[in-house]
Amino acid sequence: MKSVPLVLQRLMLATSILLLLTLTAGAQAPAPAAPTAPAAAPADVSAPAAPKLDSGDTAWMLTSTALVLMMTIPGLALFYGGMVRKMNVLTTVMQSFAVTCLVTVLWTVVTYSFAFTPGSPFLGGTSRFLLHGMTFDAVNDLAKTIPESVYMCFQRSSLPR
Repeated sequence: MKSVPLVLQRLMLATSILLLLTLTAGAQAPAPAAPTAPAAAPADVSAPAAPKLDSGDTAWMLTSTALVLMMTIPGLALFYGGMVRKMNVLTTVMQSFAVTCLVTVLWTVVTYSFAFTPGSPFLGGTSRFLLHGMTFDAVNDLAKTIPESVYMCFQRSSLPR
């Protein structure tokens, strides 16, 4: 008899999530374009408009990066800490944190360039080795609306542990 309210609660939660997703998708639908007068001389059609950095995309990527890191680092440390005796928990937690710091530095210095810059089909390029040439307004070809530094941090936070 106790399972009926639990099923109803889950059903109401699933319905509200589905409704929220439907409303969000409807709100993101593009508005119909208003008719415009024809231009006297058409501009160069072959050149696409350069993408510009979007502050909303950047804020969301930074937020999701922070959330993933706040979830992963303590979760990984506590997971491995729970597999050892009580006297070794602090050592295991600190080892997990130290390895996370080491991998972060290695990813930033070397691996990002090998993974996300053009080069050979197997290894990639070295154009961002030691973050050479990465400025505040640099943009990666894979994410054109966020700075490349934010894209690099997001990809690092999403690495499998």
